[in-house]
Amino acid sequence: MNWTLNISKKASKMILELPKNVQKSLIALLADIENNGPVRGNWANYSKLAPTRHHCHIKKGSPTYVAVWEETDKEIKLIEVTYAGTHEKAPY
Repeated sequence: MNWTLNISKKASKMILELPKNVQKSLIALLADIENNGPVRGNWANYSKLAPTRHHCHIKKGSPTYVAVWEETDKEIKLIEVTYAGTHEKAPY
């Protein structure tokens, strides 16, 4: 069973403002999370921020772009993307 992804309103707005190449990387990451779950050790600089909160870099360099997501319900396999934007403004 795949995971269900929700994207917060704030993250949705941020995603639309990302450069196209970063949007493509984020889409690939979201597909990977949906198919394989929230723990994505195969992505650059992935780490757990808390037991149910995760992040990884979707583009290195300057500026660095990151995505932050949280497992909200393991029973029904639900994940919410809460942030997608520059490293400097990331909520961690």
